[in-house]
Amino acid sequence: MFKLKFNSQGLIPAIVQDHKSGEVLMLAYMNEESFNATLKTKKIHFYSRSRKKLWCKGETSGNIQKLKELYLDCDLDTVLVKVEQVGGAACHTGHRSCFYSKYKGGKLKICGKPLFNPNKVYKAKSKKNDVQSHKIKPV
Repeated sequence: MFKLKFNSQGLIPAIVQDHKSGEVLMLAYMNEESFNATLKTKKIHFYSRSRKKLWCKGETSGNIQKLKELYLDCDLDTVLVKVEQVGGAACHTGHRSCFYSKYKGGKLKICGKPLFNPNKVYKAKSKKNDVQSHKIKPV
């Protein structure tokens, strides 16, 4: 048996990767409850630090993540979750991956286009689109 090393807030980083392509889709945090819910349901669950609650990825958008494989790092303090991304987009901004901003020469370049409009999917304006809230402008 093993024991995960959660941080002082009871969380562990979870890197989410497409199981076929290897593309990194997102980074989120799990607590013990979300880790166990993921294993039990085979759908990826996280702990929302902003909402302070458990959530199943895709519960609002329908873009769920199905568990394919789960790896633990050598220190047992980070999780690598290999998933089947249902619905195409992993990011709440509508992009396939949360890592759609490429840094080069002191500038950020937006790579790819959103696959859905988050304002329509989430039925409310969510914090503003990250491109606006982080003042990232397409190059």
